[in-house]
Amino acid sequence: MNTTPINDPDYDVAIIGGALAGAATALQLLEEMPALRVLILERDEAFDRRVGEATIELSTYFLTRVLGMTAHLTREHLTKQGLRFWFTNSRATDLPSCSEIGGRYHARITSFLVDRALLDEATLQRAITLGATLKRPAKVREINLSSGNSQSIVFQHNGRTEEIKARWVVDASGIAALVARKNGWLQSKPEHPTTATWARWTGVGDWDSPELAKRYPKWAAATIGTRNSATNHFMGDGWWAWFIPFRTGEVSIGIVWDERHFDLPEGANIASRIRDFLMEHHPAARELMKDASPIEGDVHWRRHLPYSSTTLAGDGFALVGDAAGFLDPFYSPGLDWLGFTTARTAQLIVAERQGNSDVAVLVRKHNQDFTRSYQRWFDALYRDKYDYLGDYDLLRVAFVLDLGLYYLGVVSQPYRQGEKAFLEPYFSTPPSTPFYHFMAFYARRLAAMGRERRRRGVFGLHNANRQFMFGGFSLEWTMAIPIVKALCGWVWLELTEGWRSWFGASPRSTSLKSAQPFAAENSQA
Repeated sequence: MNTTPINDPDYDVAIIGGALAGAATALQLLEEMPALRVLILERDEAFDRRVGEATIELSTYFLTRVLGMTAHLTREHLTKQGLRFWFTNSRATDLPSCSEIGGRYHARITSFLVDRALLDEATLQRAITLGATLKRPAKVREINLSSGNSQSIVFQHNGRTEEIKARWVVDASGIAALVARKNGWLQSKPEHPTTATWARWTGVGDWDSPELAKRYPKWAAATIGTRNSATNHFMGDGWWAWFIPFRTGEVSIGIVWDERHFDLPEGANIASRIRDFLMEHHPAARELMKDASPIEGDVHWRRHLPYSSTTLAGDGFALVGDAAGFLDPFYSPGLDWLGFTTARTAQLIVAERQGNSDVAVLVRKHNQDFTRSYQRWFDALYRDKYDYLGDYDLLRVAFVLDLGLYYLGVVSQPYRQGEKAFLEPYFSTPPSTPFYHFMAFYARRLAAMGRERRRRGVFGLHNANRQFMFGGFSLEWTMAIPIVKALCGWVWLELTEGWRSWFGASPRSTSLKSAQPFAAENSQA
């Protein structure tokens, strides 16, 4: 086997991974500095499908107005019509009797349901068009970092072992997180022990079918928009499942759960376990999945979902996208994180290439901002969220507050500032700090009420025969109205039942597993 060493740095930037994070980094670099010598090393000959199939409003702005992928997204993928949540308890015996949270109309700000294999490939090809060099398939064998100097990468390509040198290495290797793992920077988050399993399916029912409309006319008429093109969620106690359709007619369905609550029952294979569990325990899934079949070979399982890197950048390297960390798929925030990490990395590299002598200062701020953002993001949105997300009353309050504040405080920023909004990750700036503390506080309180409801045997009391159809989120000042209403709803919950946990809150147990995946309903208020 031949080894071809290259003594002088022959690339300005070498990117490990050509999927969305790597291609996005290359695009932003070449848009800013077209003369940069950018190399992309992609492991696979063709991209497989992956999770991250729903964009949200901020990542949609990034994909369309920063990366220029509007034509591809509107041509090859489905326009997403917001989020819908379906709850059940012992009184929910069919689809219409499941409590529902969702929009009455179509979404006002665009987002998409995407086939990641198509999106990743199209973004990579756009980066190549702008001047990036691609080596594919290229399997990285060794990464040698040298602060302030040229970095070297040894990889296999076309039957040869090659070595290249570059001033900067960008790790966009996804969950492989090659740089973080090699250097011992990768850390898990044991206080959020979540697992996911998923598959793609054919033969899945249509939420907006004439069949369902005829059987359940009142239910069908409750919304003006389409349910099938939303990201639908089947909700349970300590778990939830996603339902994401593609333009091809196939559907991605997966389950995420907190291991402290329960484990997916054993079964013959993963796809059967997913189908059997959802069919048995959720009437909405039972209706939609009765004729569903998994696509062979497109079934996955991943434990220990949350992780992060203690270091995200240095003088000569940076980590982007999932290679820099991941928290939770609920609310689909992963592509927002990708936008922030790639935009800041591109800014860092461009600054150094343009002669900025304060690289050490920029690197220090980069690590500080993203470390703070990741932890605050967890505290404000995900810490103990699985203690209450299966309860209609509690999630209804959280949903409006979480999403309303996201729209006003985050989604609004690029429409006011343009691309530079992606240089300030969630909760990393002083003006965002009060909102972080507020969100973390109400999240703690809702989790405490969820544990108390579970202790009293009334968790999921209103998970049947309720509908919350709201007008939708926007960036107008009127968005403050549903936020205020949700705040009033939270205050009411505190006054009517929250007081039970004010001075002697139910402790956060290391295990909340119960015999049933859904709490039984009783007559207590």
